[in-house]
Amino acid sequence: MTKRPASSQKDGKVAANGHQNGAQSDPGGKPQGDRKVGLGKKVTLLRGISIIIGTIIGAGIFISPKGILKHSGSIGMSLIVWIACGVLSLFGALSYAELGTCIKKSGGHYTYILEAFGPQMAFVRLWADLIAIRPAAMAVISLAFGQYILEPLFMPCDIPPVAVKLATAISITSVMYLNSMSVTWTARIQIFLTFSKLLAISLIIVPGMYQLFKGETTNFENAFELSNVKLSGMPLAFYSGMYAYAGWFYLNFVTEEVDNPERTVPLAICISMGIVTLCYVLTNIAYYTVMSAEELLASEAVAVTFAEKLMGNFSIAVPVFVALSCYGSMNGCLFALSRMFYVASREGQLPEVLSMVHVRRHTPLAAVLILYPMTILQLFVGDIYSLLNFMSFLRWLFIGVVVLGLIYLRYTKPDLPRPFKVPLFIPVVFCFTCFFMVFLSLYSDPINTGIGFAISLTGIPAYYIFIYFNRRPKWLQRALDSFNRTLQILLLVVPVEQ
Repeated sequence: MTKRPASSQKDGKVAANGHQNGAQSDPGGKPQGDRKVGLGKKVTLLRGISIIIGTIIGAGIFISPKGILKHSGSIGMSLIVWIACGVLSLFGALSYAELGTCIKKSGGHYTYILEAFGPQMAFVRLWADLIAIRPAAMAVISLAFGQYILEPLFMPCDIPPVAVKLATAISITSVMYLNSMSVTWTARIQIFLTFSKLLAISLIIVPGMYQLFKGETTNFENAFELSNVKLSGMPLAFYSGMYAYAGWFYLNFVTEEVDNPERTVPLAICISMGIVTLCYVLTNIAYYTVMSAEELLASEAVAVTFAEKLMGNFSIAVPVFVALSCYGSMNGCLFALSRMFYVASREGQLPEVLSMVHVRRHTPLAAVLILYPMTILQLFVGDIYSLLNFMSFLRWLFIGVVVLGLIYLRYTKPDLPRPFKVPLFIPVVFCFTCFFMVFLSLYSDPINTGIGFAISLTGIPAYYIFIYFNRRPKWLQRALDSFNRTLQILLLVVPVEQ
């Protein structure tokens, strides 16, 4: 790992501290008469729940739950898959809850792989996230926001692609700005957006349940008809379901900012997964009260079709709720991911400036902004959806590796304090599920998954070039130090005080 030059830290403090609320600096460069510069413990139980729910529930449940129905073969089997995927996701979330309470560091996947398997594997995960996975994922959910926020304005005409990309770029910029300015306001807006999502889902569930209690059960007759059920399709149905539940791990990215993590992390995870699973199952039941399986499979946006059948003109509000849901996912993801880059910088695997905090805002400003140029670049020039196909299996590969690390740590570090400990069968079952989905990806789409695997393997030479071999030419080291100090001055960031 690279050693950080002490001179750059000192110079950064001297350059930036003079801007901190008019505070006077002592000769060593530390502010006097002001509070400690660092990330506070501002994530309460409610905020933790809003982070998890707000990132899990994106556009999918409103637009296209038909992947599960298509591969499961019947309405009854599709509901069983939704429930089973919720239980499996809870297993994964509980495994992460144990990791989050015994390894009390932010960073999520990266930190746990680092602790269990060392810096090289952790860097490979970080590299794939930084250069491809996270910018593409942010761009995709932002494009969904741009599409749906403009839809009421252009109905019934098509939205110009340039307008969608412009709205998308504005949304990305606003999320970056919000996360740069205030942790408190980021969390408050996330709570608001989470309640907006739950309101939108309730606008589907309540009318649907009313129709069900009125006796609209035609579509549930022969719900478990097995003639269309194919065992070969069930793994793909589970794959779609697990993707819909993905996001339960984001609270672990901000563990150091969680108030009383031993209690808050497990409680927030259990409450969130219970709410999400209940919402997903009831929403699908509501869909089936007014749509047959054939109508649901033919619909491009299931929630819009549902609203048009039951609510008439009010259906125009559905795209707005979908857009708010997408914005909440963007906000929650960025809040969590910036902490992963912050921790990776602190471990010496990313530039030092990324582990510094704004002197007044107390936000990891540089770590928040690092995704911005790559996301905007991919938005305008990249084939984002193809890239996501390349990378989809990597998510489950590394999550499986993390949970395997939990099992490994049980045997290599049995004395590690574990305030929250799950039965061993829970991580074993979930780990098997992850690796099965990875195998399924390799079997069903070997070309795309192979390309994604090759992209991630470029992290190995990058590790040796940028991290392992630290004998850089003096002129290059001086240039890097100068660049680091310049960014410190421009962004008004300083190292966190211990």
